[in-house]
Amino acid sequence: MSWNASNVMDQRVSFISASIVGEMSMTELCTLYSISRVTGYKWLRRYQGEGAAGLADRSSAPHLHGRQTPETIVQAVIALRRQRPNWGPKKLVAYLSAKQPGTPWPAPSTAGEILKRAGLVEPRRKRRRTPVTGLALTHPLYPNHVCSADHKGWVTTAYGARLEPLTVTDGFSRYLVALSATQTTRANEAHPLFRRAFEEHGLPEVIRTDNGSPFASASVTGLTSLSAHWTRLGIRHERIIPGKPQQNGRHERFHLTLKEAMTPPEKSQAEQQRRFDCYRQDYNEERPHEALGQTPPCQFYRQSQRSMPERVPEPDYPAGAKIRRVRSNGEIKWKGGLIYISSAIIGDLVGLVEIDNDTFEVHFYARPIGQLDPSTNKLKPITNHQPPTTNHQPPTTERAIPAKTVNHLSGPFCK
Repeated sequence: MSWNASNVMDQRVSFISASIVGEMSMTELCTLYSISRVTGYKWLRRYQGEGAAGLADRSSAPHLHGRQTPETIVQAVIALRRQRPNWGPKKLVAYLSAKQPGTPWPAPSTAGEILKRAGLVEPRRKRRRTPVTGLALTHPLYPNHVCSADHKGWVTTAYGARLEPLTVTDGFSRYLVALSATQTTRANEAHPLFRRAFEEHGLPEVIRTDNGSPFASASVTGLTSLSAHWTRLGIRHERIIPGKPQQNGRHERFHLTLKEAMTPPEKSQAEQQRRFDCYRQDYNEERPHEALGQTPPCQFYRQSQRSMPERVPEPDYPAGAKIRRVRSNGEIKWKGGLIYISSAIIGDLVGLVEIDNDTFEVHFYARPIGQLDPSTNKLKPITNHQPPTTNHQPPTTERAIPAKTVNHLSGPFCK
């Protein structure tokens, strides 16, 4: 018979007291307490070595587990996490596996437990998700099919300069095409960024943006100098519904990741741009992306087959279209009068295509920008217009050669 489970500690203390008095032999004591001599000597040794605390129960778990993660692996996961504090277990394991494929790295769940034990994980606040609307937008099927552009929320440098970074990403490969530490949302800062991006990577088929500056205006045509330039280059401008940022969800999610390169902001615009350049290379070539099977975006990105032209081509309007040039005040001459079109395309030719009896649709290159209202002789918005279908090329599963990027200086984000 073993110890009485309801009063184990009292019985152990009584056993030790009787043993110290010495009136009974160990055999007699063990018989009296219904334990073996091995157990009796064990408790006596514990008492002699640790006092009364030695009589408490101990864990029966083994000191070494046969499937315990080796300490070298544990330290490698912890070290990479400290170097990349914004990476989760999936990215950490994917990155380590790519760098050292012969090493038996743990599963992401195990890596997560390692981070918890090391105190490197904070509980994530649950976010309320906004339901996606049913608006049909172009789904990217291959690199440079659909790019997204937007301004990240502004930050202030240590010296008080305000920055509103401009970002461009490829919807298919998640490749970070451009990242600029612009100071404003004005078009004069955006034009050079897109020119460099088009010269380096070629032209996308579609650029998706919100309805803010410098991408869109509140005029009937919605044109700005920037979106007009895209139209001249044969790029279709796709705008989300106002107040529905989830329609550009991939790009909005990237802006959360971009906080890594903006917290805290640098001292000046030049230093912030240098940090952005390093971050762009790291994001494209090093950082595993979950939507891409934990591989970097450069593995899926290719330059566009359409290169940036040396000269902007002239528009090719359908036969029978009435051609008019937009005057210096944004107006065109029509039936003896003047009709305002847009100040964003001054000097350009527009085509007026008759779609009904005395009803004309105004085209700017391949983009319909409005209808002439015969009753008022004014331009009115086009309703229920379906965007033109692009010539889809078959999606490729072939891995891409990393595109040209900036020189990596040292460490993540040059820190």
